[in-house]
Amino acid sequence: MAKELLDREMEEEKAIRTVLEEDIKFTGTMKFTSSLKIKGGFEGEIDSTGHLVVGKNAFIKANIKAGKITIYGKIKGNLEVSEKVEILSGAAVEGDIKTPDLVIQSGCRFNGNCIMTPKEKVAASTTHARDDSKKK
Repeated sequence: MAKELLDREMEEEKAIRTVLEEDIKFTGTMKFTSSLKIKGGFEGEIDSTGHLVVGKNAFIKANIKAGKITIYGKIKGNLEVSEKVEILSGAAVEGDIKTPDLVIQSGCRFNGNCIMTPKEKVAASTTHARDDSKKK
């Protein structure tokens, strides 16, 4: 199973537009619209409509809004995702999740609450939150 996950992660990385390697650690607010893989550390806030992939050695401490999140590593923070959250074997999530589609594999850890909403509702609340931030 571990080899299958590694193969999947490596294959998936080929299709990702931006990869932040393991030696990169930063803080702040991150915004992107396509795909991003974080292999190192990040602390702050992520506001995206794209696909976020969290590498197996990554640690993210942030509240995250995204279109899709695939997690191989660790996240501490709340997730609001308009399409799908995947928590794969070996991953750990500590925080609440709001998404219409959730995959939790055996061998991962999830500590928090999950609210499953229709796809339109999560997308609308994510868009609304982004519109509010533009007014400030």
